[in-house]
Amino acid sequence: MDEITEPLTEIFNKSISEGVVPPDWKVANVTPILKKGTKLDSGNYRPVSLTSQIGKLLESLIRDAMINHLSHNRLINESQRGFRHKKSCLTNLLEYLEYVVNQIDAGDLVDVIYLDFQRAFDNVPHRRLLQKLRAHGITGSIINWIENWLADREQTVVINGICSRFTAIISGVPQRSILGPLLFIIFINELDDGVVNKILKFADDKKIVSEVASEDQIKILQSDLHKMFNWPQDWQMLFNTDKSKVMHFGFNNKEVDYILGNQRLDAVEEERDLGVIVDKSLKSSRQCTKAAAAANAVLGMIRRTFLCKDKELILQLY
Repeated sequence: MDEITEPLTEIFNKSISEGVVPPDWKVANVTPILKKGTKLDSGNYRPVSLTSQIGKLLESLIRDAMINHLSHNRLINESQRGFRHKKSCLTNLLEYLEYVVNQIDAGDLVDVIYLDFQRAFDNVPHRRLLQKLRAHGITGSIINWIENWLADREQTVVINGICSRFTAIISGVPQRSILGPLLFIIFINELDDGVVNKILKFADDKKIVSEVASEDQIKILQSDLHKMFNWPQDWQMLFNTDKSKVMHFGFNNKEVDYILGNQRLDAVEEERDLGVIVDKSLKSSRQCTKAAAAANAVLGMIRRTFLCKDKELILQLY
């Protein structure tokens, strides 16, 4: 490790000071990972970009410096739980479910709207992103480096060792890159400006939660939806209205229809939220069944793969 520290330090310092990223660091091998749903629909896959490990190391150093700047100056809205110190999927879900359960225990009614962007990471416009970075105080050599890092990128899709032709990338931030998620949360940081109700975000996963015991509360929630719908229109991103859903909690909930843009949102009985199945009954049986099935699948794989059934070995593998 010591042998490469000095040359890497020199390369990193030169790259940042000159604002130039080596071309090899901008080339990505994209691997499609199934998110959910049928394997036959290409829209159900997440494109994961595999890039240079050396490049990712420098990305991590720049990301850490940017996070320190954003945290010190409290520039990221509290609604964002992704990629922040002491914030996570867990804190997002705990705060959300605690709010809903407390309202239901108090006899109130709650509606939750899950919002989904169309190809969120892929559609971020570079010029507008750079504008937002400067507005957050990220300037000088770092903004020059990021601008060069975003420019002239290429990618090829790799499936079973077969590569597609290389294609130029004209928008978006690379998924599964080190720096990309932070750039994305800066881009959507003010999405909830002017919104009255509670919003919880984890990167591109968003939900808005509201009491709906009165007509006024229902109208405010619909007004918040209009405000949130207008924001991506102005910033060249669109909501995927087909994948945006509403869930109604509470006995005698009126289950009113909500409109996003010109489309009525579908009501669902359950929704997968950050990997956890949330049921409108607030029971966890579906999630427990899913977790048990996943554990049994792993155990079955171990049984089929390993001939040795030594207890200590099986426990370590499991």
